[in-house]
Amino acid sequence: MKTRSLKESFTYAISGLKKTVISERNMKIHLSAAVCAVLLGFVLRINRTEWGLLLLTICIVIVAETLNTAIERTVDLVTENYHPLAREAKNIAAGAVFFSALIAVIIGLIVFGPYFLSWLL
Repeated sequence: MKTRSLKESFTYAISGLKKTVISERNMKIHLSAAVCAVLLGFVLRINRTEWGLLLLTICIVIVAETLNTAIERTVDLVTENYHPLAREAKNIAAGAVFFSALIAVIIGLIVFGPYFLSWLL
């Protein structure tokens, strides 16, 4: 295997992220939610700890969706025929994304909930 320069490695990584954003509907949904959460964080002036939780949560969801896409593409590359293990691999990867997104919603409620409650009370 050829050794790549650091610049090439970054170029390939950015290319992979771009491809995922362009081709995957769910990645667009996750990024839209992330932008909304970040904007809400600025509006509500959340503290540093809350920013840390928010950004870490966003990162986990984006990483999960990217890995899910890579797993789906790899499975599609390996087999064109239906195979129960191929379906399981795809479902498990999708489950990881679902779980990370669910936890992200819960963390969003934990971070933003008190701000909204203070407006209501």
